[in-house]
Amino acid sequence: MNELKNNGGMNLTMLTDFYELTMANGYLQNGYGNTTCYFDMFFRKVPDNGGFAIMAGVEQLVDYLSNLRFTKEDIDYLASKNIFSKEFLEYLQNFCFSCDVWAIPEGTPIFPGEPVVTVRGPAIQAQFVETMVLLCINHQSLIATKTNRIVRAAQGRAVMEFGSRRAQGFDGAMYGARAAYIGGCAGTACTISDQLFGVPALGTMAHSWVQLFDTEYEAFKAYAKEYPNNCVLLVDTYNVLKSGVPNAIKVFNEVLVPQGFRPAGIRIDSGDITYLSRKARVMLDEAGFEDCKICASNSLDEYIIRDMLAQGAKVDSFGVGERLITSSSEPVFGGVYKLVAVEKEDGVVTPKIKISENVAKITTPGFKSVWRLFDRETDKAIADVITLHDEVIEDDKPYTIFDPEHVWKRKTVENFRAVPLMTQLFEDGKCSYTPRALGAIKAYCMAQVDTLWEEVTRFENPHTYYVDLSQRLWDEKNRMLSEKTY
Repeated sequence: MNELKNNGGMNLTMLTDFYELTMANGYLQNGYGNTTCYFDMFFRKVPDNGGFAIMAGVEQLVDYLSNLRFTKEDIDYLASKNIFSKEFLEYLQNFCFSCDVWAIPEGTPIFPGEPVVTVRGPAIQAQFVETMVLLCINHQSLIATKTNRIVRAAQGRAVMEFGSRRAQGFDGAMYGARAAYIGGCAGTACTISDQLFGVPALGTMAHSWVQLFDTEYEAFKAYAKEYPNNCVLLVDTYNVLKSGVPNAIKVFNEVLVPQGFRPAGIRIDSGDITYLSRKARVMLDEAGFEDCKICASNSLDEYIIRDMLAQGAKVDSFGVGERLITSSSEPVFGGVYKLVAVEKEDGVVTPKIKISENVAKITTPGFKSVWRLFDRETDKAIADVITLHDEVIEDDKPYTIFDPEHVWKRKTVENFRAVPLMTQLFEDGKCSYTPRALGAIKAYCMAQVDTLWEEVTRFENPHTYYVDLSQRLWDEKNRMLSEKTY
């Protein structure tokens, strides 16, 4: 995990909202600085009205929390504001991260309302990390979620992330490519993401290569000579069917075949790709290149890809750029970070709740765990259950789940597995996270998405996956709402 070193050695400790500093100073001055608090990150709505999201960004969060430190320059800057107490500045000089942190593993399908990250620690620290907890998880979860939609639309065909030049900043390109790989992409055009994270870097040529040579034929011939074992030619610079494909076939026969190579493919980046791919497929097949793949690119997303395939496009892989790397259809993952409990010196945990006239913004109080129930026969996910942290769901006997808003909707499940989802990343500020290979995270993601019913994964009007509260947690939340203890 060397992202910080490769980001110009930048210390990201000060990447925080200013109010986190003013509150931290206030906590210290009012005797709450070391009060143990519990904060949850959760989100309220799946982007694109989808049925689920994909958890991502955990490794970058771990890296940030592992490197928290205030430099002399940071302290001098804060002192120059003339609003922070001497005691607070001294506290920051001796700052040592000491929180406990739990998170749902990367690649896991996640749902609205359930904690995906929980931070327990001194109020100053737990509050201070809010911005980066949200930034790391919101961004990569957004891109992984969008990517997974696009990959599912491709129906088993490879999808490549091509969006670096349209990303929201260099870090958006780097981490976006990482998240896209978790979500199911085969690789990326972003070279540094291969160097840093091991996301396979892919790419061949741009139109400028073809334009630079006197003729399209010469451009193709030169490229084939340089890369005979992975020759993919961009055939739409001038005219796909009258020039591009015929010249590609000519070069395949003249350069590759005599050396014992087969063409890797052609790419079409403009025009009516569905029509052009069908015609190109016929031309390639008739020339004896049935194994030559056709790649499509040009402002694609899940809906365009789905329609292209439904209309008979002969496309073997897709390069998807701006609409993936920016999640342009809904470019915000609305994760929030809320106080849910305070622990007194005697160890008693007092739940806290935020109440709002907007029902969706009412929080679920307390220190909690998240469980996923799987049917033992089908291995499909039945529901998620949020419990108090000290509760255990015993899966050797029937368990009743119910809708937290419509409590008369109840179901007793049997023959199921109950799996706790959250894992501990830090204990007393010490990192306990074991990094996983990115390929393993991707494989895990694909396997976990397969545990969801098709009704949950469909694009339009997906079935609402059940996220229920345990009876004890529901009772506690209902009691606090009834007593208006806020």
